[in-house]
Amino acid sequence: MGVPVIDMAPLFGGDRRARRETAARIAGACEDDGFFQVVGHGVSPQTIATLAFQASAFFALPTAEKARIGMDRGGGAWRGWFPLRGELTSGRPDDKEGVYFGEDLPPEDPRVAAGWPLHGANLWPAAVPGLRPAVNAYMSACARAAATLMAGVSIALGLDAEYFARVYLARPTLLFRVFRYPPTPPDAWGVGEHTDYGLLTLLAQDDVGGLEVKARSGWIAAPPTPGALVCNIGDMLERLTGGRFVSTPHRVVNSAARERLSFPFFYDPDFAAKMTPVPSAAQKRASGPRWDSADVHAYDGLYGDYLLAKVGRVFPDLKAAALGA
Repeated sequence: MGVPVIDMAPLFGGDRRARRETAARIAGACEDDGFFQVVGHGVSPQTIATLAFQASAFFALPTAEKARIGMDRGGGAWRGWFPLRGELTSGRPDDKEGVYFGEDLPPEDPRVAAGWPLHGANLWPAAVPGLRPAVNAYMSACARAAATLMAGVSIALGLDAEYFARVYLARPTLLFRVFRYPPTPPDAWGVGEHTDYGLLTLLAQDDVGGLEVKARSGWIAAPPTPGALVCNIGDMLERLTGGRFVSTPHRVVNSAARERLSFPFFYDPDFAAKMTPVPSAAQKRASGPRWDSADVHAYDGLYGDYLLAKVGRVFPDLKAAALGA
């Protein structure tokens, strides 16, 4: 079996029965392998195509030009470009380059004024002015789709549709990446086996493919489906549901002869939200050892503290320079 495709359109305004049926399909996918694809998400093909065009233009720039928005210039907001093999998974460099973005916040935002890490302004390349509106349009559309999916998750768990929005998502942490994967060399990974940290990831990928999911049956391909976004749940949604929903490892290997572009959008809890499981969560633990030997069910603090510890492992040098840690 492959990754299932779910039409999420009823969650935007369908009748009560249609919403519950859609929520049940989402629950089934989250309980199985934690990966599915969504259509009816409201992110237009033109929005994705424009983003891909502008991202390609940026990655084609000379290294010195890209370095003008390097992550070493982003400070504690943790934004900007990193070069090929500049990001680690499990201590091993990934064969990709990328740009980190987030919610573009002004200095007067209370979170920025208080010095919260991972909050602040994005870095934008002057040489590709079209990247800024393309990123903003995509992030806005994905945030709407993700919020709607989380309403479906709430319904699937037997809660009111606004439960997650009310308890964990007062000010969601919105993070976005633009990645370029060259053809992967032998004995290497575009990105190694990992799980995502937060609640929900929405991914647009081009037609090259290369995403693989560690399903119960073993590693399976998650090839691109026209018009669909890949959706997977993160460690904190597994934690909040007591292990009912599964955060599944995945990886990327680009075996094609041309580069691959991907656009993961992360919809995560409020930095200040306490990671206490939902009322319906059973006291359950994931079966078998995790890829990183961590126990997500043991964490009971604020989401921001958890996220900072995780991100610091991806860019250890930047953590020391930007956060003084």
